[in-house]
Amino acid sequence: MPFAPFNDEPPRTTKTSRTIVLRAFLFTVITGIVAAGSIVVYLAYIGKPSHSKYMSFEGFIELPKERTLNVLDYLTLAGNTLFATSESTGSVFKIDLNPHDLLSSSVSVQHGSGSAHGVVLLPGTNVAFVTRSEENKVDVFDAQSLALQATIPVADDADAIQYLPSSRLLYVASGDPKLATLIDPLKRVPVGTIPLPGKPESASLDPKTGWLYQNLTDNGSIVAIDVTKRAIAGQWSLNPCLGPTGMAIDTKLHRLFSVCAKNATLVVFDLDAHRVVASLNIGGGPDVVAFDPALRRIYSAGISGELTVIQQDGPDTYQVLDRIHTHYGAHTLTVDPVTHKVFVAYASLLVAPRIAIFTPVK
Repeated sequence: MPFAPFNDEPPRTTKTSRTIVLRAFLFTVITGIVAAGSIVVYLAYIGKPSHSKYMSFEGFIELPKERTLNVLDYLTLAGNTLFATSESTGSVFKIDLNPHDLLSSSVSVQHGSGSAHGVVLLPGTNVAFVTRSEENKVDVFDAQSLALQATIPVADDADAIQYLPSSRLLYVASGDPKLATLIDPLKRVPVGTIPLPGKPESASLDPKTGWLYQNLTDNGSIVAIDVTKRAIAGQWSLNPCLGPTGMAIDTKLHRLFSVCAKNATLVVFDLDAHRVVASLNIGGGPDVVAFDPALRRIYSAGISGELTVIQQDGPDTYQVLDRIHTHYGAHTLTVDPVTHKVFVAYASLLVAPRIAIFTPVK
């Protein structure tokens, strides 16, 4: 029987296998690059919000670009002045709203250290306060010139801030230590603390009782704080709310609105019966909720980039009017109770951050 000639080349199947693996690897890498590029383009491109028959989009107020990624946090409206804080850069933006042409409103900047969060103004003065989480302080500044006046030390992770007229104190919520710090705004010193039974997020004052209501995001509950006694007056569940964040109060009907970051829900809490009376599905990752008492409208914004518009038909009856697509990361807003305009702050990648302006359609 004849012998087959000897062949010392590697089998073709080995070369073929290596080629297939290499091609698969290159395809995976290229696909990843294309996907990453698509995400960057999506995040960087700021288009117009989706059309709504309930809200008219007026345009953007552009803010100075400070970094590649700019993340805004709280919006605070005081008359014709809008303050926007930057969590990523520590800046406080002051927008002097031009009532005749909002898009040409002038913008000035206070550059600060530590992430900037809540801003509150002392009534009857030009004095303002801003919480800074990374440096665990509250900065006092001139609301007109933005000049820094003083620094007040507070507990770690300072976030929400409120002025309490009845006690003439500032209330600062600190998340990680589960603590609230009370500050004398005239002497500019801490005067006490209140331990909290959970990690605080937003807080709102109920003028009817004088109690301050505080969301606790880690256990899905709400507490009422008697600041005069510096004690917890009550605690109630917000079920089905998971991860409560933003909060607003309807003082007329005595209802509290809380948005829930972990299950994209808004719950309505009866402040007299101390129970949840309604819940609605809203945009993902909600962070802020605002209430317009004249129009009986509720607005929420979240990380997913949706402005949810809700109508209050009665104390316990609500309907979602619209879900307006804005932009990923547009998670904070405020409403002007006089003009009824809604301001939504946009996060930005590669481009300047901005604030979108919406007007209700009557």
